[in-house]
Amino acid sequence: MSKIIPFKAVRPTPDKVALVTCRNYDDYSPAELASWLDFNPYSFLHVINPAYVHSQKITLDKRFKGVAHKYQDFKNEGIFIEDEKPTFFLYEIQTKNQIFTGIVAGTSIDDYKNNIIKKHEDTLQYRVELFKDYLHQTGFNTEPVLITYPDNLELNRWIIEKKKEQSIYHFATTNKEKHTLWKVDSNAEINWLEKQFDTIPELYIADGHHRSASAELLYDENNHLGKQNLNYFMSFLIAESNVKIYEFNRIIRDLNGHSKEDFLEKLSEHFIIKSKEQELWKPQDKFEFGMYLDGNFYALFYKQENKNPSILENLDAQILYDKVLQPILAIEDLRNDERIEYIPGKQSILTIKELVDEGEFEVGFMLYPSDISEIKALADNNLIMPPKSTYIEPKFRSGLMIYEL
Repeated sequence: MSKIIPFKAVRPTPDKVALVTCRNYDDYSPAELASWLDFNPYSFLHVINPAYVHSQKITLDKRFKGVAHKYQDFKNEGIFIEDEKPTFFLYEIQTKNQIFTGIVAGTSIDDYKNNIIKKHEDTLQYRVELFKDYLHQTGFNTEPVLITYPDNLELNRWIIEKKKEQSIYHFATTNKEKHTLWKVDSNAEINWLEKQFDTIPELYIADGHHRSASAELLYDENNHLGKQNLNYFMSFLIAESNVKIYEFNRIIRDLNGHSKEDFLEKLSEHFIIKSKEQELWKPQDKFEFGMYLDGNFYALFYKQENKNPSILENLDAQILYDKVLQPILAIEDLRNDERIEYIPGKQSILTIKELVDEGEFEVGFMLYPSDISEIKALADNNLIMPPKSTYIEPKFRSGLMIYEL
């Protein structure tokens, strides 16, 4: 059974929440980051990028300590406030095309260890260690793990009714999203939510595998300290039908010495190839792939006789690796090979066309996005997706909510 707990959140004051919260740090270009830091003294970017003021490179140890000090400054200045009692939250993100609604709560390290909270992506140990050190030295986390639960009629009804109540935040951001947050602090509602999740046998990580693994490692090294919050990590729990899954498309710098004609001939062993010329063609279904090469788009249809009953080997990202990237283009390491880069599927395929046309890349591949059933099937069978298989929304605002350790 799945265990969730309320927690004492540290949050921006309502009058400053729109100024404080920000996108993930890595989403900003250097120029955009500098502009925000110059323009907005309340931005949480000042906390997570404390070296900016001095315009210098510093060690990770000094940076993490700087983050902790700047965070404390924000608290001392009254930019952040701490809830008086443990609380759940209902959080809604309204984008141009979709509304996402989920519950912010603490989820159990024991559930993670016992595979009640299931994973579908591999982690890099150095990144797990790095974020564990960050958590240890800063003493807080503001990026919840995105976790899905099976659609639940009772929870859906409760969410509809809860949204009719007065929110504690309602604000818009410069990327034209609307954000609304409701507090769930009555004992009756807290107990009811805990019981609802206690009936759910399994939860699935959608995004945040490194964050959850870092929380586990931090717990393993420090649970002797007896800090209650170490036993849990902050999560954004959302119904599985409410997540949006995009693909990651691939662009490759060269054809590994093959001519265009030789490359197409090798592809034809496993794919039916149809030239789409200048049509901006994207895959319409599973086992279909788009390709942009030498000024033309192509549709690649995986041949029926090649299909495999294996869950992993039937995954489009795995097919592309097994039949094209590794054997023909000699790309072994999808994480670290500098010849391959990834473009989130929410970006226009014109981005791929432009990058290839500019000459830095020679070929681009477009994939059809996975669905939640594939992700769950892989997790249920302890299988791991290839790196950069999915780009999943919603994305949580940094600085909206702090989970102190």
